[in-house]
This record gives sequence, structure tokens and C-alpha cells, in this order.
Amino acid sequence: MELWHGSPEIVRKPVRALCRPYNDYGPGFYCTPYQDLACEWACPQRGRGGIANQYELDLEGLNVLDLESGEHSVLHWLAVLVSNRPVQVSSPIARDGLEYLRAGFGIDLGPYDVVKGYRADDSYFSFVRAFLNNTLSVGQVAAAMRLGGLGSQVMVRGDRAFDRLRFRGYTVVSSRDYYPLRMRRDASARRAFREECSTVDYDGLYIRDLMRERVREDDPRIR
Repeated sequence: MELWHGSPEIVRKPVRALCRPYNDYGPGFYCTPYQDLACEWACPQRGRGGIANQYELDLEGLNVLDLESGEHSVLHWLAVLVSNRPVQVSSPIARDGLEYLRAGFGIDLGPYDVVKGYRADDSYFSFVRAFLNNTLSVGQVAAAMRLGGLGSQVMVRGDRAFDRLRFRGYTVVSSRDYYPLRMRRDASARRAFREECSTVDYDGLYIRDLMRERVREDDPRIR
């Protein structure tokens, strides 16, 4: 599998111990299969370029959790996210919804070497808060994530996966080219969020419905 990692510097040998703990899927080395997306990640500020590091990862024999596969719903992704990133809740329904997600849809990442799934920057985290506050339905969250186009990420988390990661080179990235693309992608995600929040999904399932009906992960309505 070809992977890319956007960074201010060349990262020839990722070190697990240096990974920050409070990321989307916990501590790990976050990459993407898409070079252009990594180039955008390498340019978080105007006038400051970066590096798109290229790697190969041999997946044979590794345990891979794919949160974008058909066997998982958007609620699994949300549960993993709120279990690893700090979430401030301001209402009783959001507090109870947080516990409901963790208990009913949480996934123990311990057995997995690699996690694949949606990327959740601040724009996507707005979807999470809106869902917990009963403003977005399950279907609206899934639609907003697809329409926002922030892309997929691959998190290397296990020692076996780190050992299989091979550095293959790097590309110097110009902020003049990629910072505007990063901002355009972010604006697209925020626009999708506003559009979804401006409508009511009368036939959809909201967090209040899920808790009241005690919906479980095998319920076909959440697929």
C-alpha cells in the first residue's frame, strides 16, 4: 500500500513513541493514500511550505480495521472518534449520547495494527457536535462527510505495522500551490455542514431516536 504523510519536515523513520495521544483514532502515525491530500496537510499556514513523505506498507498478516467498509456504519466511526478526541458537551442529551455511542458502537483498537477511515479535522468535528446535540441525523452526518471531501486517512498504530513501513522518498511542497487547495477543501466541508444543518431529516434517525429505541449496531436503518 502506498501512503503519504504531510509534514513540515522529512520523516524517514516514524517513531511510535513520538505520536500525539489525542488524534482521531488515538496515538499513531497518520497518512493518506493520496499524494495531493498529503501536500495540503503539509501546508497548514500561508507562506509556509512542507514535505510530502512517501512510504510503502506491506499489509500481509496485519490486522486492519476499515471504518469505511460496508460492515461498519458512521456510528462506529463517531464512537471511535469520541473515544479518542476530547469532546465538550453542553446539554444532557449530548452527554447521554456520548455514552450511548461509546457503549453501543465503540471498537477496541487494541488488536489492530492499522486503522482506515474518514479524516476528522475541526470542520468534521462540527458534524459530531451537531449529531450529539440532536441537530443532525445519522444520514445527514454520513452525507455531510462525503460531500465535504476532506478525504480518507490511514493510521499506523501497531509495532508490527511500524516495522513494515518503508520510506520511499519525499516531495517538497509549495504553500503557494497547496495552501489555497487546503482552504478550498475546508470551505467545502463547512458548506456541506451548513447545508445539512439547514434542513430537517423528518424520516431520519437522530441521537434521541437511537437512545429511545435502543438501536443496536446490527440495525439495517443505520447502514
